Amino acid sequence: MRRRRRRGRRLPLALAVSLCVAGTVWLTGCERADAPGGAASGSGSPRISTKASAPASATVPASPVAEASDAGTAPLGEANKPAMGRSSGVFYEIFVRSYSDSDGDGIGDLQGVTDKLDYLQQLGIKGIWLMPINPSPSYHGYDVTDYYTVNPEYGTVDDLKTLLAEAHDRGIQVIMDLVLNHTSSRHPWFVDSAGGERSVKRDWYKWASDGADVSALGPWGQAVWHRGPSGGSYLGVFSDGMPDLNLDSPDVRAELIRIGKYWLGLGLDGYRLDAAKHVYEDFQSSSADPATSQQNVAWWQQFRQGVPESGREPYLVGEVWDTTAVVGPFLDKALDSALNFEAAKLVLDAVKTGDASSFDSVLARQLAYYRKVSGGGFVDAPFLGNHDQNRVMSELGGDVGRAKLAAALLLTMPGNPFLYYGEEIGMKGVKPDERIREPMLWKKDRKSGGQTSWESPSSNADTPSVEEQLADPDSLLSRYRLLIGWRNEEPALGDGGFAPYEVEADGILAFARVSASAALLVVHNLTGETRTVDLHAVGASSVGGVRFATDSESTAFADGKLRLPPYGTAILQ
Repeated sequence: MRRRRRRGRRLPLALAVSLCVAGTVWLTGCERADAPGGAASGSGSPRISTKASAPASATVPASPVAEASDAGTAPLGEANKPAMGRSSGVFYEIFVRSYSDSDGDGIGDLQGVTDKLDYLQQLGIKGIWLMPINPSPSYHGYDVTDYYTVNPEYGTVDDLKTLLAEAHDRGIQVIMDLVLNHTSSRHPWFVDSAGGERSVKRDWYKWASDGADVSALGPWGQAVWHRGPSGGSYLGVFSDGMPDLNLDSPDVRAELIRIGKYWLGLGLDGYRLDAAKHVYEDFQSSSADPATSQQNVAWWQQFRQGVPESGREPYLVGEVWDTTAVVGPFLDKALDSALNFEAAKLVLDAVKTGDASSFDSVLARQLAYYRKVSGGGFVDAPFLGNHDQNRVMSELGGDVGRAKLAAALLLTMPGNPFLYYGEEIGMKGVKPDERIREPMLWKKDRKSGGQTSWESPSSNADTPSVEEQLADPDSLLSRYRLLIGWRNEEPALGDGGFAPYEVEADGILAFARVSASAALLVVHNLTGETRTVDLHAVGASSVGGVRFATDSESTAFADGKLRLPPYGTAILQ
């Protein structure tokens, strides 16, 4: 389908760079030379097998987002707007149980993650997000029984300290999942709370008062009131095994801030905050109430202010699985980033259909809104998939060409991209959750190299391992290494502004990435056929040539015409 011409969206590259260098930052995220750096790293956002499905990523609302949709259309007089915070690189989400086993018991552990740091460094990763590592009765760990130690199946606090030291030596930051919406029903706090109305920690959880309507449903229509072991009904939005903490209790708030300070004091760099919008989103009747969202944001603002340890500002990335208008306020002095579910949908839709007619305008409008509500302090956190979603390769029907294109789209977007373990080798998996959290494949024999065996890799019988793909220059893993390498070499791909760039060619997506020192034009071929686009026809006569190309032998640029191979990407300057 031919992309419709959009008036006012054309951006000559020479003009783009002159605007940024001059300090005019109407390009979304375009950074002034004197702009302060932003957050330090990035992380992801999961939901667990016992939780109900989150709402599908929605389209950008007309308001209030439209009021901030100045990317690509704002008058030049809107100068000196604050920029998006500085990107710190690509983050890698690890389910420790499935990643690497160092002691032969079949279960991944922290020492196993340490053993794979050289692999991650060679891949170009700059940050790690560890899914829950606290003690828990479940395999996934999202129901915590002790916030101050490590799951013994994963190792010890000393093992974590070793991992942190070794990661930092390689320039890799580490954040971990922090689950503060609820605990396990086996947590000593809840065991005490459930003992009766005179229990010391009775008000640490939400118990129904006499006469309360315990038939009220939760945000997605689920039962949320559960009978306590000694009588009474307690609130558990996700399940009866996950009772909700009462954030109206000053003692609970103080304790959660102490927990946040504790792990930062051990050297952790930040947190991925689970279920960030559900602290107060308890009931179907109040989930859409703006006051509910304001309560959630106010808590995370307090947490943000309270947890810095020894002058170290943590990187906070939250799971706020909702529309852009709902996500935005969480970026106001609370979270540095929110995992961008909308961007994930945009990328996969474009790759599946070959049509990205709304991709650049929707993303630019979204980023402009986030910049406005955060005062320029946010860092975007795009991703393709995570531990709560069907794996990307399964969504793409096993098509390696399309998987390479999806990777290229992700890794040319602003912010801190998040990569789910095994995505770089094309691991497959469709829910239930155990099938999308299968063991990482290290060796062809499926036995050595740290292979875990707690679960069978049944969805990946024909998926080439890391060992096999490292030896193949045309593999998906090799493509990820190439793309992440570009990003690490050219800061504008992380920190630069983003603006739509109109082209007159079927199946082609182009956008500008511009910083104070560089102007780049990113062009993707979304089709399985070779495409040629005349860049001079849309005002890019200042483009000097191709800097990066996924297939340099089949990519050509002459007389303003760019030829791209199937699913190919080129970056010009």
